[in-house]
Amino acid sequence: MHGILVDVTRCTGCERCVEACIKVNKLDYDQAGIDRVRAPDGLSANRLATIVKLEDGHFARKSCMHCLEPSCVSACLVGGITKTGQGPVVYDPDKCIGCRYCMLACPFHIPRYEWDSTHPYMVKCMMCFDRIKDGLLPACVEACPNQAMSFGSRDKLLKEAHARIAKYPRRYKRHVWGEEEFGGTSVMYISDVDLEELGWPHSAAPAIPELTEPLISKTPFIGLTVAAGILGINWIIGRRMKLAAEKEILGEDSKSEKLKGQQDGQQTKDS
Repeated sequence: MHGILVDVTRCTGCERCVEACIKVNKLDYDQAGIDRVRAPDGLSANRLATIVKLEDGHFARKSCMHCLEPSCVSACLVGGITKTGQGPVVYDPDKCIGCRYCMLACPFHIPRYEWDSTHPYMVKCMMCFDRIKDGLLPACVEACPNQAMSFGSRDKLLKEAHARIAKYPRRYKRHVWGEEEFGGTSVMYISDVDLEELGWPHSAAPAIPELTEPLISKTPFIGLTVAAGILGINWIIGRRMKLAAEKEILGEDSKSEKLKGQQDGQQTKDS
């Protein structure tokens, strides 16, 4: 399984990775620049990766963490998001129904919605899955001038992360973010500062499908209840419209009979 290791100590915040992501995904560059200021964390439908400023002038890339047990996958009602065997979590816009459950389920608040589109979908980083299948690096990794990101086997990246921490104990905190949090992620971090700004919890959390399963398991019952309510309201409205139509017809008949009576009376009078 592939993954990405991000070394926060090497990131300068140049945003070359963001620019490469926008280019390879053919996104709106001008709108991405606006979204960088407008969006709280810089992520949007046109910015699938962003740079977050941390404490003491540090920077770190933020995008989809590609969880080992992704909550977005368990939350998707139509199977539009899947975890691939290669590591990336990918989505199929042809299956998306726009329910946005994935946005609610993600503990990192990563997925974004195309609010400005007439046919909106959910969008997020897919770790350049097509490039990986062709033997290429993810665009962000390839574009980084400071080698702040490494791509490869997740197991090997974990070993590399722990090796750097052991070799330079004063440079790094003794922790690999993404090794265990939320069941583990395919994008991992080593850093000399805390990464709360990226959405990481203080300590190891349970695998995230456990957090979404209670809601998803109740969805069919909620859906049936809502459907029954809609059908009930529809029947009531239909019944009222039918009664109103019948009343209107009776009123018209009554008017016709009255008018006919008046005409008959007039004819009798004239005779």
